[in-house]
This record gives sequence, C-alpha cells and structure tokens, in this order.
Amino acid sequence: MKAAKSKNIPSCYLPGYARAQAINPEMAANYIAHTQIGDPDADAVIEQMASLDRGTSARLFKLGLNTEDPGEREHVLRDVPSALSDFLSTLDTPPDWVDLSAYTPGIRMFHRNSSLVLGAFVGGVLVEGFSTNISKSFFITGRVREHGVRRLRQNNRHMIEIFMPGGLDRIGDGWKLSVRIRLVHAQIRHLLKNSDEWDTEAWGVPISAAHMGFSAAAFSARLLKHLKSLGAEFNDEERESFMKVWRHSGFLMGVPETILFHKEHDALKLFEIGRICEPANELEAIAMANALINSAPLVIGVNDPAGRRELARYVYRISRALIGNVLADELRYPANRSFGVLEWFRLQSRYTQMMNRLFPKRNQDNNFSQFTSLLEASAFDMAGISYRLPDAVYAEESRQW
Repeated sequence: MKAAKSKNIPSCYLPGYARAQAINPEMAANYIAHTQIGDPDADAVIEQMASLDRGTSARLFKLGLNTEDPGEREHVLRDVPSALSDFLSTLDTPPDWVDLSAYTPGIRMFHRNSSLVLGAFVGGVLVEGFSTNISKSFFITGRVREHGVRRLRQNNRHMIEIFMPGGLDRIGDGWKLSVRIRLVHAQIRHLLKNSDEWDTEAWGVPISAAHMGFSAAAFSARLLKHLKSLGAEFNDEERESFMKVWRHSGFLMGVPETILFHKEHDALKLFEIGRICEPANELEAIAMANALINSAPLVIGVNDPAGRRELARYVYRISRALIGNVLADELRYPANRSFGVLEWFRLQSRYTQMMNRLFPKRNQDNNFSQFTSLLEASAFDMAGISYRLPDAVYAEESRQW
C-alpha cells in the first residue's frame, strides 16, 4: 500500500505515523487507512434499522442470529431491511481459513490456565487496548466509566463462550456474542456520528477498523505474552490454536481481513506499529484504564471499601509489571515497584496449585485468589443473550442493553 497523504490522515495520527513509517511503512499506511473505516456491512444495518423501535430491532436481531437455516430465516424475516438480510447471508459462509476442528488445543489451554486468563486480560490487554484512541469513544459514551463492572463481566462472558467447545459454531454463544459486539459497535458509531461529540477530521472514525484490528491482535498475541509472564504453560500447537480462535472471533466482530492478523508474529507487529501510530495517551485513556482497574474488585463482589482499595492496589502492581513502567506512568498508575512482582506471582501460583491438590476443600481469601477468580464473575443473563442496543450517546441516558 502506498504511503498515506497527510491531508487524508486524521490530525492526531500525524506525529505517530511519521515515526511508524520509518519502521514499517506498508503496515503503518495500512493502519492509518483503517482509522477512517468503520464496518460498512454492520453500519448499513444500523442505518437502515434506525427508524425501527428498539424492541422491534432487538427481536429481528435475535431471530436472525438464532435461526441457523437460511431458508427458514428468509421466511421468518421476510420484509426486513435489505441490509440486515445481506449481513446475515454473508455470515452464513465463513472464510476458507476457518477450521473449527483446529480450535481444540487452544480451548484446552484456555481452560487449563483459566485462573490466569482474566488477570492477563484485565491487567494487561484491556489496559493496552484503551491506550489507543478507541478510549475516546468509550469515554464520551461512558460505557466503562459509568458501567465498568457490567462491561467487564460481558467481556468475561464473551471470552468464556468463544473458548467453549463449539462456541464458534454457527449456533454457538461465542459466535452470537461476537456478532452482537459488532452490532453494538456499529450502533455506537451511529450515535456518535449523529452527535456533536466526535471530531472525525482529528480522530478518524469512532471504533475504527484500525482499532478493532489492534484489539484482536492484543487479545490474542499480547494475551499469550502476558499469560506466559503470569506462569501459564502451553505448547506451540496450543499457542497456534489459541490464535486461530481469536482470529475467527475477530472476523465475526467485524475486523476486515485487510487488517486482521494471520499468525502470532504479525499480530505482535501490528500491535507494535499501531501503538506507534497512536497519539500520546490523553485524559480519556488515563480515565478508562484506571476505571478498569478499579472495577475489578467490584466484579468479583468485593464491596468493602478497604478491601476494594487493597485489591485494586494489588491489581495495579500486577498490571504495571505486565504493561511496563513507561505505559503505566503515562496512564498515571500509582507509583509501585514492578521488580520481582511477576516472579512472586508465579511462585504464589505454583504454591496455590500444590495446596489445591493436597487440600481441595480449603478456603482462600487473599489478593491472589481473588484476582485469579475474575473469570468466574461473568454476565450470564438468565433470559439469555440480549440483542438490545444502546439508544443514546451517553450511558446514563441509555436504557439497559
């Protein structure tokens, strides 16, 4: 791809793009080009359905995503907006590279290391994800600032479901939740586009394809790196399979193949170049990262103020050790030493595993056990997956979705 022209680059990316060009000009140009792309197929669905009332659109989404047979769906959804029919039809035929049988080793690895996954997710890749300009979309809407606990639980639920056997089958909840995320993002783009809050010339498209590609790379390759730092064990086959699961989910979430990683090494390269292209962390990224850390205790039900502060301090220390002092300082983390933190964490992990084998019924009530229980706190709604979408720019004005 040719180098992007300055007049076509959102202004906040100009300094970073110049630096990234010197390292990998093709990937830098591709990243910047995708900051100006949303998700044309999903965006068209939202635009066409904008005139429908909230209950009707939720019902149509539920019917469309839960009816597997195309013929039956065509009958059930006759007279729906054409964009929705086209969108659902494209989902019926997965790309040639999708191989559901190849996901078993990655699923096995995920569940074997499940006690460490959310630590790496919350303390590592979610924070790193919000250190991009995607933080502006979520800060403006208040999705994490005001509803951080529910969002973390929804993230947990999504990750659990894509790593369940059959989770990414057409009828699997991991498949449905991945597509739901795509529709939610399209709705937020629609709301921001029709508000006075978003500066397209300065920031590009809200929740852009670049940011979705970056997030998919972080949730997969960077998550593997952080898992290894926390003491997880996995072989090359499991590692490759884990990446395949996230690649499939990323595709379902709307990441175009033009910026969707292929292998772990190019996911890490995309993460590196994307971080260089992104502007310096501003108030929004700082607020979002710290909101995530401080939501973690509430997610697992630690409501006592003193207990919440203590666990949050622990999460901050782990997170600083995972993301590094430079980014932690940019995000205004508390001043904590990171030297030896991960070594101590890995020692605690081995000790806990040994004690659980010897004394399986023992009770644990410490920061380590609470931190590693984050995965258990997920948003499982008794009524099933919700297909409602936010209906106002600001979270406090939107009905629950």
